[in-house]
This record gives sequence, structure tokens and C-alpha cells, in this order.
Amino acid sequence: MPTARQLGRATVITIVAGTVGGAALLAGEVVIARNRRYAQPEMGLALRTTMGPTTAPPLRLVLMGDSSSMGVGVEQLADTVGGQLATMLAEGTPTLPARHVQLSSVGVSGSRSTDLATQVARALLGGRPDVAVILIGANDATTLRRPTESAAYLGAAVRRLRDAGVEVVVGTCPDLGAVRALAPPLRQIAGWLGRRMSRAQAKAVRAAGAPWSTWPARPAGCSGPTRARSATTASTPPPTATGCGRTRCCRR
Repeated sequence: MPTARQLGRATVITIVAGTVGGAALLAGEVVIARNRRYAQPEMGLALRTTMGPTTAPPLRLVLMGDSSSMGVGVEQLADTVGGQLATMLAEGTPTLPARHVQLSSVGVSGSRSTDLATQVARALLGGRPDVAVILIGANDATTLRRPTESAAYLGAAVRRLRDAGVEVVVGTCPDLGAVRALAPPLRQIAGWLGRRMSRAQAKAVRAAGAPWSTWPARPAGCSGPTRARSATTASTPPPTATGCGRTRCCRR
């Protein structure tokens, strides 16, 4: 019959083996994830167009942030976040009249919150936009940036835009746990990192006085997996072509 000392030693060995095995599994998943072939920015998909009646009041809409703001992962302008927003604004709603939307983007694939200052400066060159939509956070989370630090850069960008007279809407870090390219348990860890980043961002954006939205793992009204659950880009999960994405199904 094993003694207490032998049982203790066996327990320690089991714990160490489990820890080492788990660390090796995570390290392997990280290597696989970093070496996957991801969707790259499509230079032919220019997010610069006009929509809506020319007689309608003009509205300048600019997107900034990471690859989500560029439409990486979709093939048509109408399927991008900016394209969907511009279409809705151009068509109008029962409470809002149609607008002549001038859409553009200063986003850069792979951007983090520290890059927003440069993008804000570019957006404010020339004609001042009426509305700025910021989609940022995934690269901050996946590169293990401190949420409070990343959120501070985001808050500074929001305040700078609002001080310039620009209305701002922010899409915080998406649910990285919905990315199927990541295998468990890395997917769960990525999801936790994304949610932690999103909470810090939402707090900073509220303090700056701007609306914000988050991207749920399975948006209400989406019967099946969204495109973001089965594909990843060089920086973030792309917006979906089916409409079950950041612009159509979000929490406020």
C-alpha cells in the first residue's frame, strides 16, 4: 500500500505533468495560429464612395481602426461594415430622412489603439467628417496589451474627434472566442482576453461621451454560424457578408 509520501510525490508529478502538457498544447496552438494563412487586405476594394440621393442633405462618414474598418474578408463594398452603414443612412429610416452619404476609411489592417492618433489626424485633414466609426481592439487583445492602456488611447481619440465636432460611434473588441481558426483551449483564452479588452474600452468610451457597441458571439436573429466564426484575417475577424455582424446585431 503506498505511503503518504509516495502519494504526495505522485500528486506533485501529476500536477507538474499536467501543467507542462497544458503549456505545450497552448504553445503549439499559438504556433499553428500564427502560421495560418489569413485573409489579406484587398487593395481593389476601396472604401471611398457616395450613396443616396444627391438632393439629400450630405453626411460624411469615415471609418477608422483595424481590418474591420477596411472590409477585409469580404469581396464587395456593400458587404463591409462601412458599406452597410452607408446604405442604411442613405436609404433613411422611419425616423431619419435619407442622406447623401460620402463614405471613406482611414483604417489600416493590423492597427492597435496606439495607431488611432495618426488615423484621427488623417480623418480631420480636408473636409471634417460628420460621423466617425471606430472599430478597434482585437489586435490589442491578441498582442496582450494592457486593457486600461489601450482603452486610454481609444478614449483620447474619441475626445479629439468630439472636440473637433465629429460624432463618434465605437465598436469595441469583437468576441475572439467565436473564431474557429483557434482551437480550444486557445479559443477560450482569446475570448476572455477579448471580453476583458471590450469592457475596458466601453468604460473609456462612456467617459468620453460616445456610444459604443460590442459584438456578441452569436448575435440575436442569426440562425447559424456567422462568417466571422469560420474565418480570420491578418488582424481581426472580418465583418460578415450575411449581415449577422457588427452593424446589424450588437448590444448598446
